[in-house]
Amino acid sequence: MKTRFNILHIVIAVLLTLAATLVIANFNAGEKKIQTQVESLYAVTDPQFLRSMGVLLGPTIMEGNRVEHLENGHEIFPSMLEAIRAAKKTITFETYIYWSGNIGKEFVEALSERARSGVKVHVLLDWVGSAKMDDGMLDQLRKSGVQVERYHEPQWYNLTRLNNRTHRKLLVVDGRVAFTGGVGIADQWAGDAQDKEHWRDSHFRVEGPAVSEFQAVFLDNWIKATGHVLHASEYFPELQPVGNTPAQMFSSSPTGGSESMHLMYLLSIASAQKSILLANSYFVPDELAIDGLVAAARRGVKIRIITPGEHIDTEVVRRASRARWGELLEAGIEIYEYQPTMFHCKIMVVDGFLVSTGSTNFDNRSFRLNDEANLNIYDAKFAEEMTREFNQDLSKSRRITLEQWQTRPLQEKLFEHAMSLFGKQL
Repeated sequence: MKTRFNILHIVIAVLLTLAATLVIANFNAGEKKIQTQVESLYAVTDPQFLRSMGVLLGPTIMEGNRVEHLENGHEIFPSMLEAIRAAKKTITFETYIYWSGNIGKEFVEALSERARSGVKVHVLLDWVGSAKMDDGMLDQLRKSGVQVERYHEPQWYNLTRLNNRTHRKLLVVDGRVAFTGGVGIADQWAGDAQDKEHWRDSHFRVEGPAVSEFQAVFLDNWIKATGHVLHASEYFPELQPVGNTPAQMFSSSPTGGSESMHLMYLLSIASAQKSILLANSYFVPDELAIDGLVAAARRGVKIRIITPGEHIDTEVVRRASRARWGELLEAGIEIYEYQPTMFHCKIMVVDGFLVSTGSTNFDNRSFRLNDEANLNIYDAKFAEEMTREFNQDLSKSRRITLEQWQTRPLQEKLFEHAMSLFGKQL
């Protein structure tokens, strides 16, 4: 009896040790973090800034692109589906959220039809983000010839990567047309943000040489998930200039370059001379981001931030965010909460010149734990368009003043600071 008792204790100890090891491995970002504030050395319009962004972060800034902004699901989904239905050779599609519903069915049917017609269709879904997707939809895709993979679906060999999700939102058709932005494939994004059941979001359609970088970012995770390299000409055709917009698509991942997205934001904030417009659905800045924003405000940069209001899918994030507003508000930074519905946009406009958009939230999870992808656009005319969009959203938002923040009820303060302790995982 004593021997059995000892063996049981050993087994329990081994299991607890294994569980603790897995938890530590999943909550540890792994790579060294940026530890000091990025210095303000030049403006975003300075050629040196463009050189830094193109060399320090990796992807080349490509000339000759055309970028179209799509607002809300009533513009976004028809444009994406039109591109899919027009595909002749290849479709590569990576997304975090894919849920069952009318929109999900439309995409399944469009992708399946193209696969049956001989188009090579590759779909990469995050295992967590697609948990609400019916198995029947996956079966339909696979039976139609679509290659479907679930990113970091739990297996014995990848248990240390369970906390690393692909949050990227990429669609590339024939290697010539690409989409990125904030939307997931779910009915919440349908419509025109007309009520609290339909979310506010933006997505972007791109043509031109930068599309090859979209494809490269997709291939990064496709190789991780499958081990297969897609490199034929139908994936990477020769692309001619189709517009006048310089752009770059770059990515970050805990398995390589986890700090590149964080660095991009910090470098852009440090280089701002006039204004920063930041619209973000999950705004939980770390100390370096707070220091950078405060330093920019103190050198005269006008900063306005839009975050979700009471209509938010994750109240914990909103509370953790509000706990960190003190220094920002004291520095004169304006913070607004969007009122009509869930605000899911992820857009930054700096000095009316740089627009950065994509999947990245302004939080530690996006900066260090998730696989993310952002499109940077360097064009004053496009920045002007996105500034108008920002101001429209601002007109539907409520400003939170320093006095309001300081005088909020004590129980709110306690709850918000408690939630802020989880900031490294938000």
